[in-house]
Amino acid sequence: MTDTVITRFAPSPTGFLHIGGARTALFNWLYARHTGGKMLLRIEDTDRQRSTPAATAAILDGLSWLGLNWEGEPISQYARAERHREVAKELVERGEAYYCYCTPEEIETMREKARQKGLPPRYDGTWRDRDPSEAPAGVRPVIRIKAPLEGETVVYDKVQGEVRFPNKDLDDFIILRSDGSPTYMHAVVVDDHDMGITHIIRGDDHLTNAARQTLIYKAMGWDVPVMAHVPLIHGPDGAKLSKRHGALGVEAYRAMGYLPAAMRNYLARLGWSHGDDEVMTSEQMIDWFDIEDINKSAARFDFQKLEALNGVHIRRMDDQDLLDVFLETLPYLEGGQRVLDLIDDRRKAQLVAAMPGLKERAKTLVELLNGVGFIFSMRPLVLDEKAAALLDEEARLTLAELAGSLAALTDWSAESTEAVVRSYAEQTGRKLGKIAQPLRAALTGRTTSPGIFDVLTVLGKEEALARIEDQAARD
Repeated sequence: MTDTVITRFAPSPTGFLHIGGARTALFNWLYARHTGGKMLLRIEDTDRQRSTPAATAAILDGLSWLGLNWEGEPISQYARAERHREVAKELVERGEAYYCYCTPEEIETMREKARQKGLPPRYDGTWRDRDPSEAPAGVRPVIRIKAPLEGETVVYDKVQGEVRFPNKDLDDFIILRSDGSPTYMHAVVVDDHDMGITHIIRGDDHLTNAARQTLIYKAMGWDVPVMAHVPLIHGPDGAKLSKRHGALGVEAYRAMGYLPAAMRNYLARLGWSHGDDEVMTSEQMIDWFDIEDINKSAARFDFQKLEALNGVHIRRMDDQDLLDVFLETLPYLEGGQRVLDLIDDRRKAQLVAAMPGLKERAKTLVELLNGVGFIFSMRPLVLDEKAAALLDEEARLTLAELAGSLAALTDWSAESTEAVVRSYAEQTGRKLGKIAQPLRAALTGRTTSPGIFDVLTVLGKEEALARIEDQAARD
């Protein structure tokens, strides 16, 4: 076995890249990076009825968005069917597998007899030691593995520990169907061996498969990769993760405004931990990650924790870097393309200037998009209901007086505009909030926004004064 760690992510392209699959890919990616190895990608597309090019594209897009890059070209399992057949026939030649000529009716009768005796409905080995010359005419055989009849198969798992399976429970399962197509159980082993996979990290729903796959490895005289079966993700209520909990495709999380870095951080913490560290960079996770530290118990998905963590990542990002990610994400956010179409160099500069105030209030890029709306509003502003209610006659008079004081400024900044507004509040004997709220409504059309002095600065003197005067003159 090579000294280089080689992991793999092997999704079935029958739908989107769901959150559990994304975490599996992340763990494989982290471990490969941690050990200086590499992660390969295999598309398990042997189910031709359900596998679609669109689903494959969605999986590749989801992985790319998450920043989980793989080495080389994705490998199609379906394209390797001839190799799977070749190995199945080699197993027959080695005496480790055999042709079974039972008809579907015979198999069903066999299972029914077992059920009547209170036994698991398994194949009874009818053709295990029979000579193929006895084969009935016109029946295309399957190939079955010769499972050991006694003893046990042990899976040495880095997460679950030693897991023992009585061989009598594994039965002589099919590795090649009568139409010459491989079963999943067989194809996976051949592919993992040929790809040089050293470590298999996947969900613990594959643990029983691991025992059967171990039989194939041993029958071929191949090294069994190191295995790590990770507990599945549950909802906050402890039930199996469903759509209502967050079992969505990763593209849904992009549309909800989550950062790839925050998603990587959150997914890593679902089932793995490093002390009390909650917020981690990808570099830290790569440095700290080890499969032996994965928890044995199921992780619970929590949208509130994800949102809070996303907010932390937004606040910690460099303003220009955050703007870059924001602009990349706009086409995926509701109403985002319209905003993207309006962005020119002047507005980019405004967005960078607004970012310090905006990111303090935003937990998602959707909230950030809502926060930047004032920059793209066209005059005269359309006020929301609360903002319109604020701008009564007294408020409009205040705006008119304030506009005169602000117009006299030669240096337009957050500090200078704040000084003018505070001075006006003192002169008129009012609290700052009584001045700031009508001002916010006039500048943004809303009653919530980034800091009002940041808004004044970002809009610039000419636009800000024009908006204030529009509302002061409103009937």
